[in-house]
Amino acid sequence: MTETISVIGAGSWGTTLAILLAKKGYRVTLWVYEPEILAAMQAERMNARYLPGVPLPAELKLIGDLQMAVESAQFLVMAVPSHAMRSVCGQIAGLVRKNHCVVNVAKGIENDTLKRMSEVIAETLALPEKQIASLYGPSHAEEVSRGIATAVVAASGDLNTARRVRELFRSDYFRVYSSTDITGVECGGSLKNVIAIAAGICDGAGFGDNTKAALLTRGLAEISRLGVMMGAQPETFAGLSGIGDLIVTCMSKHSRNRYVGEEIGRGKTLKAVLDGMVMVAEGVKTTRSVHQLSQKLGVEMPISGQVYRVLFDDKRPHNAVTELMTRDAKEEN
Repeated sequence: MTETISVIGAGSWGTTLAILLAKKGYRVTLWVYEPEILAAMQAERMNARYLPGVPLPAELKLIGDLQMAVESAQFLVMAVPSHAMRSVCGQIAGLVRKNHCVVNVAKGIENDTLKRMSEVIAETLALPEKQIASLYGPSHAEEVSRGIATAVVAASGDLNTARRVRELFRSDYFRVYSSTDITGVECGGSLKNVIAIAAGICDGAGFGDNTKAALLTRGLAEISRLGVMMGAQPETFAGLSGIGDLIVTCMSKHSRNRYVGEEIGRGKTLKAVLDGMVMVAEGVKTTRSVHQLSQKLGVEMPISGQVYRVLFDDKRPHNAVTELMTRDAKEEN
């Protein structure tokens, strides 16, 4: 039997995954929130706003009715921004069935509740862990949509669910591994966005490769420390959703979070940068959550702390780097 899948959210990543799944022969529906974008996509068979130049397969169904999208599918791929996850899940809470498998692809930690996306989904939809998975890894939509070789990881507290999602998505250019450490996978994929903003700040402010190499290395140490305190397995951060996602997000021209940091490093305000963007940089809101988590759990996160102060306390990037460089000497760990 052909799997029926609804992708909830038609940003660049949701559209890319809908295309990938449709090309595999599944019956795929893509839910589009904005009516004007839905109309344009139906007329042009392209998501010109978020994924220009990439045609939509004829088999891919576009829809604006959220209830219909949910009721018609066995798999729900939640591709809305992390700050909208609770709201969207609230709208479909009464529609999700026991045979649904919900796949989260949004990366972020919810402000104030400090919950990971799979936790938000479980809470709002009243689902057990065996029905929820997250798909994370170094995977820019701009490349996956063009069929460029990519590897990611499907994680769930239930191994069978992780393997089901692995088989659902994997193709000759999209390799998927499976994991039961959904905490570690989500922590790595979400927290790296904060470090990517720091990497962009370094680029914009004129620092060099040495600086960025140190930033990535010590940033990974911070991510691992916090992730382990949240219940993750240390080895997960050496994998695709850890160092893999960190590298691509900190180095790539496609990275929205690195772009935000770069513009701030050049002297722009956070508001000015965000006002000029079409896509969402998840790391900005996650920076607030990481700041709250580090204080709540007593985890030392100097880089993330300086990103928070640059973004929200108007600290100058050069002063932030100087403060990091002149901290008390210590052993590497």
